[in-house]
Amino acid sequence: MKTSDEFRGEGGNRVPVIVQTSSNFRLDVLEKLGRLDAKVDMLVGNGQPGRMRLAEDRLTVLERNDIKRTVYDRITAGFIAFVVSALITLHDHFSLK
Repeated sequence: MKTSDEFRGEGGNRVPVIVQTSSNFRLDVLEKLGRLDAKVDMLVGNGQPGRMRLAEDRLTVLERNDIKRTVYDRITAGFIAFVVSALITLHDHFSLK
């Protein structure tokens, strides 16, 4: 570390400025930026579908299947309700007691 007396504070007084020239600090920052860049590339994708894109595609497929299943469930429930209603209405006709 070295100090610089070139900076003048309020009132013209000289204030020492500490400048860090450590290469370890620079290497640490560059290493962390590299890891961050790799994580962003992994999530977003670097010319290939990233994890977020794949997750969005899976979610779309699940939503479509859920809509189809809901329609089938409603048709099945309607059919069962119709059969039960018909049996209740016609129980005397079929001699069911």
